[in-house]
Amino acid sequence: MEIAKISSKGQITIPVSVRKKLNLKTGDKIMIFEENGRFYFDNSAMLAFKRAEEAFAEEAVKAGFEKEEDMQDYMREIRKEVRGY
Repeated sequence: MEIAKISSKGQITIPVSVRKKLNLKTGDKIMIFEENGRFYFDNSAMLAFKRAEEAFAEEAVKAGFEKEEDMQDYMREIRKEVRGY
């Protein structure tokens, strides 16, 4: 557990240990969301990446790719066709 102090402007300083775990850098944005009366925050870029990854995984399954290796094999085939060899 970490404690942060709120400034007179409503700002908080996120402790270094938390910033490292969330891979937050100066200028990054965070998402704040509520669930059952509790508030959580996460690195918005990482959260967006996770959601995109999940969406792509679902589409890959729909397209018949069962493993990552299947997708890689397919991409190799496409590259050969495009390059002509």
